[in-house]
Amino acid sequence: MTGAERTETRPMTNGQDLGAASPPAAAARIDAPKSGLAAGRRHVLDMDDFTREEILGVFQNADAMTEVLNRDIKKVPTLRGKTVVTLFYEASTRTRVSFEQAGKVLSADVINVSADSSSVKKGESLYNTALTLQAMNADIIVIRHGHSGAPHFLARHLDACVINAGDGTHAHPTQALLDLYTIRNHRGNIAGLKVAIIGDALYSRVARSNLWALTTMGAEVVLCAPPTLIPLDFLDGSRFEDGHPFASVQVESNVERALEGADVVMVLRLQLERQHAGHLPTLREYSRLYGINERRLALAKPGALVMHPGPMNEGVEIDPEVAHGARSVIEEQVTNGVAIRMALLYSMATPARRQSERKRKSGRSVDPAQRKMLL
Repeated sequence: MTGAERTETRPMTNGQDLGAASPPAAAARIDAPKSGLAAGRRHVLDMDDFTREEILGVFQNADAMTEVLNRDIKKVPTLRGKTVVTLFYEASTRTRVSFEQAGKVLSADVINVSADSSSVKKGESLYNTALTLQAMNADIIVIRHGHSGAPHFLARHLDACVINAGDGTHAHPTQALLDLYTIRNHRGNIAGLKVAIIGDALYSRVARSNLWALTTMGAEVVLCAPPTLIPLDFLDGSRFEDGHPFASVQVESNVERALEGADVVMVLRLQLERQHAGHLPTLREYSRLYGINERRLALAKPGALVMHPGPMNEGVEIDPEVAHGARSVIEEQVTNGVAIRMALLYSMATPARRQSERKRKSGRSVDPAQRKMLL
């Protein structure tokens, strides 16, 4: 994959005032970090081009945003005058609401567009829909789409910044960032931790982005699923070729072995809406062989974290007593998702406007032959 297109980004500086709802001034200031996204990043499309330092910078910014979320008045004027559009072609609760809350806490104008209630129902293409939103001076477009690569397509042809909120079975970078942020808050250094990813890895965009992020941060990753739900490139041995980014990832079909000594148990949702190819005999069989229950969780380290990207199929991939038990940080993941998305919106909103204005003034346009192909 190619790296994300980049342009100049202004980092947060220590002691910078994010803005408070009311005086005194001392209460308006927080200890903000010195770094955020890498200088020049315009889009967040996947985790494959994030460095360790950049991930840590996002975490530092998220710490500052968490302080804002813990105030009595959860509102700062940081992004006043900026416009964030959420363009969702798939159903979502957590991701969509957290992006909306993140934008509104930072005082951005947030516009929600659902494919079911837009001109998409009349046959409008993704390209023309995005051009319409950009013409309304959107600074950032947050897109979730059922087709892998849709955010990359928009990033190549739009002036606005693009954040991938999930595309097909490809990537979900903000989920990976909030997952790692949750782990860091509980365990400190991620390097050296054993993270067992259990479940439907074949269709999981969350698993793919987490593999990039966790290996970048030095975690020991074990991927466990029935062989029919493991991507082929993890089964054919190609990942052991020189320079393969996932050469260190262990693949295990036995859930008990995968859980032994795990510091983090990351359970993946069994994506029932994508199960049309006969990968499993029955849901009961999957639950019996791979469902995470108290007995299996006891094989992990004492105090191991239990995570799930949601929504959960309780009683299938995870038992209710585990999902809502003492080791579960699933609700905390949702809370951290707002802070992570606030950090990303903050880092991207200012360069989005500068880049958009610069390109509009230069008369940038799509070649007519290419435009015909895009439509």
